[in-house]
Amino acid sequence: MSDYRFSVLGLAAEPYSMTPQLTARLRVEETGGRRVHAIVLRCQVRVQPQRRRYETAEQDALRGLFGERSRWADTLKPFTWLQAVTVVPGFTGSTEADLPLPCTYDLDVIGTRYLHALDAGAVPLDFLFSGTIFLPGPDGFAVEQVPWSCEARHLMPVAVWREMIELYFPGSGWLRVSDDVLAGLAAHRARHDLTGWDETLRELLGKAP
Repeated sequence: MSDYRFSVLGLAAEPYSMTPQLTARLRVEETGGRRVHAIVLRCQVRVQPQRRRYETAEQDALRGLFGERSRWADTLKPFTWLQAVTVVPGFTGSTEADLPLPCTYDLDVIGTRYLHALDAGAVPLDFLFSGTIFLPGPDGFAVEQVPWSCEARHLMPVAVWREMIELYFPGSGWLRVSDDVLAGLAAHRARHDLTGWDETLRELLGKAP
């Protein structure tokens, strides 16, 4: 009987993607000695925020997600960050494969807000695998499902996330606003002869109490 094991060897910022992307390097093992033709692999990546410590500045930055520090015993819960799919080529015994993880810098997305609030250390991740396995069979091939028990833990350095963001948004960030707010900002910029959005926002922040 086949037994499948998955592990995450590392994550790296992908420098040549059209959109922000991390790439996870996976190791896949089949311990029953059978030839695997291919695996159509799906993966859900979950953040386990309760498995790390937070500095004071990080705690302040995370208030919008988890509330006051006194409530974290109830609010600091795992959440889904990414969904990904890849095809693992045929192998016998074990192989390695890349899992593309498309990301966003939209600060309205909980995963991005969480990562943006962290200064250093590592992010505890769970990789939950599923999918379809194609094997030799009496009619040419057989099909099995990746067992739901297949999962792996990994600690992603915060520096890897920051490296990826710097690759795609060098020296800047990304902020989404509604149409009426954007129109108001544009009108304020034109009315005060401001040259750019940074200058516009700095001028407004200077007026804030």
